[in-house]
Amino acid sequence: MHKSISDWLNPIPLLAILRGIAPHEVDEVGDVLITIGYRILEVPLNSPDPYDSIQQLAKRYSGSALIGAGTVLKPEQVPQVANAGGALIVSPNLNPEVVKATKRMGMISVPGVFTPTEAFQALDAGADALKIFPGDAISPSYCKALRAVLPKDTLLVVTGGVNAANLAEFLSVSNGAGIGSALYSPGKAIIQIRGDALKFVHALPEGLSND
Repeated sequence: MHKSISDWLNPIPLLAILRGIAPHEVDEVGDVLITIGYRILEVPLNSPDPYDSIQQLAKRYSGSALIGAGTVLKPEQVPQVANAGGALIVSPNLNPEVVKATKRMGMISVPGVFTPTEAFQALDAGADALKIFPGDAISPSYCKALRAVLPKDTLLVVTGGVNAANLAEFLSVSNGAGIGSALYSPGKAIIQIRGDALKFVHALPEGLSND
């Protein structure tokens, strides 16, 4: 039985966005994140050789992590991610055809939305969770208001502008957070990546972290 996105968001509800990562880096970076407890790793498709990186991560952490692609804009990209072993499709926007293609492939769909209209359209298309983006343009109170009108079992993952200082507040009104440049950026030393990854884990509300 395949795990759901909610399973992967426990006990650490953080999605690591590895934008710009290259295949020669993914093993070392992945090992650091997995050892700390991260269980969802996303390689945006505007990274160098993204399908190679996804394939490496999917093989290395098969069954122990959810690996997939971000910045998926076209439905024809979905099978390419699946062929690389990815099981997660994340987008900055809502393209219902991408969502439908993702679900046809039996993968987890997390499209980007900002308004209630987009949120309901995404759910109607079959989305498993909603990426609230850009997070730095909203407040936790916005997420709370949005959640109030959505079905109670809707999963929200805030992405963009989430940092260790505001993480707990955003998680009080959502189910997870996508962490990008605050966690990884090209050229960042592995010791710094580890330190920043730990900062987010330590900033989790009590009871969420297994640290």
